[in-house]
Amino acid sequence: MAHIVIVGSGIAGLFAAAKLANAGHEVSVITKQRAEDSSTNWAQGGIAAILDKTNHVGMEAHIQDTLQSGDGLCDETVVRSIIEEAGERIHDLVNIGVRFQQGTDGKYSLAKEGGHSEHRILHAKDATGKEIERALIEHAENEPRIHLKPNTLAIDIIQRHHGHPSHGVAGVWCLDQITNKVLTIEADALILATGGVGRLWKETTNPSVATGDGLAMAYRAGACVKDLAFIQFHPTALFSDSKRPFLISEALRGEGAVLLDDTGLAAWNQACKDAELQGIAIPFPEKFSFTKLHSPLGSMATRDIVARAIDQCLKESGKTHVHLVTSHLDKQRLNEHFPTIQRRLEEEGMILGIDPIPVVPAAHYMVGGIEVDHLGRAFLQEDGTNMPHLYAIGEVACTGMHGANRLASNSLLEAVVYAHRTAEYLIANPPSPYQGTRPNWRAEGLDLLGEHASIIHDRMSLRNTMEKEVGIVRKNKRLERASRRLTLFNNEVERMWRTSLPSREIVELRNLALVGHLVVADAIDRAENRGLHFNLDLLKDGKHEPTMKELD
Repeated sequence: MAHIVIVGSGIAGLFAAAKLANAGHEVSVITKQRAEDSSTNWAQGGIAAILDKTNHVGMEAHIQDTLQSGDGLCDETVVRSIIEEAGERIHDLVNIGVRFQQGTDGKYSLAKEGGHSEHRILHAKDATGKEIERALIEHAENEPRIHLKPNTLAIDIIQRHHGHPSHGVAGVWCLDQITNKVLTIEADALILATGGVGRLWKETTNPSVATGDGLAMAYRAGACVKDLAFIQFHPTALFSDSKRPFLISEALRGEGAVLLDDTGLAAWNQACKDAELQGIAIPFPEKFSFTKLHSPLGSMATRDIVARAIDQCLKESGKTHVHLVTSHLDKQRLNEHFPTIQRRLEEEGMILGIDPIPVVPAAHYMVGGIEVDHLGRAFLQEDGTNMPHLYAIGEVACTGMHGANRLASNSLLEAVVYAHRTAEYLIANPPSPYQGTRPNWRAEGLDLLGEHASIIHDRMSLRNTMEKEVGIVRKNKRLERASRRLTLFNNEVERMWRTSLPSREIVELRNLALVGHLVVADAIDRAENRGLHFNLDLLKDGKHEPTMKELD
């Protein structure tokens, strides 16, 4: 049987590992912290799915919502195939041990989020990702053919036959963070499931592991990347002095929570007082929301629209955050459905269902990624053919599902479907073992990097550049400034890299710098505004109706 190496321990990596191990393959799962330190584990919302394949109306509605959110850039064939397969993959997750929320009637409790026209999102209260991760890790720990390798940081892909990309993959070099030794891990096939790159930005909902490692490794090895300008900013991250990012689930807006700025909040509070004096019902706060100026769906518009609306509001007002109000909603229901949010708010001295929640947009999801086909196989930069033995699944991959903007709760669905497809392909077409030599890691004559403080400063500088110049709303001069800075920054980091022994700090900085450069390059190349890419200078050609005020 083949030895398959998977880099990443989120839903995509662990689900693929379960499938491959069940078929008799030996699977090594490499993860740079603990197995549970993944973006999956932080996912609050859920997984969108139509469980009944005979529900053609519901399935078509899900397809159309996805296509509309993707703003014309989704691959409709991919979208249809994933949504049609959803019920089978949910069944697989349940069989592995995932416990989705059910009502007293035994039916699954379905939520609704922004951009969705129906309630179709399976969840485990507001900790769905944590529940999925729990079940998959327990399964992996009890499967003898799955070998979890925590505290192991992938550095670079080892290529067959002295490094030509068309010859494919022979393994991966990794840093053992306990011994600080570089390991050569052999692989007959390599699956990248490394997640996103949210840590490129100052404000993010992502865990510390989201540093673009898989994307950077694949690009350096000769794989194609695509649509990197489309970075999704979640509209409602908790505004807090805490260094620990926290997402306020979109499902809370699905329950009726509304976004208000200071003016809207004051107007609504006054309307509530007036209603109380008159003995009438309080008005619904959406009437006072600034988001209504950007979409008739208001607070329930797709993430790109809501994030831009908040961004404009904050720039015009000079404020640090807007408010998510829930005091008009049933407090008992909120506490039952959102216990994770309630606990986190209590740490901040707030109560769900009473206090306005301060929120800001934050970098959340990389819509683009390593370009793959319908089986998760990566493409070569050189000629567009498949790169042998290299696969990408989950957030690190660009499948065509999300187009220019991911619809809420479609990411976990895409991840599990592509994990299944890639695993089934490898089971049906086991890779032949590589008989050639694998070069040793270059370590002779290198010294430890002396000044770690400079790396911390460099990383902060990189994040500040991305935050200021490559954010929700862009302009040509900002992108060009970022491009110049990142070109110099990459050159300096590569010089540092060539003369230093690897550490987690330098490996992550190298990857972040490269991915930042690629994001900026893709943004500069785009000649039109689509989905998550919004360049104010592109409004001047007269072909696009402006939806935002021009801001410096």
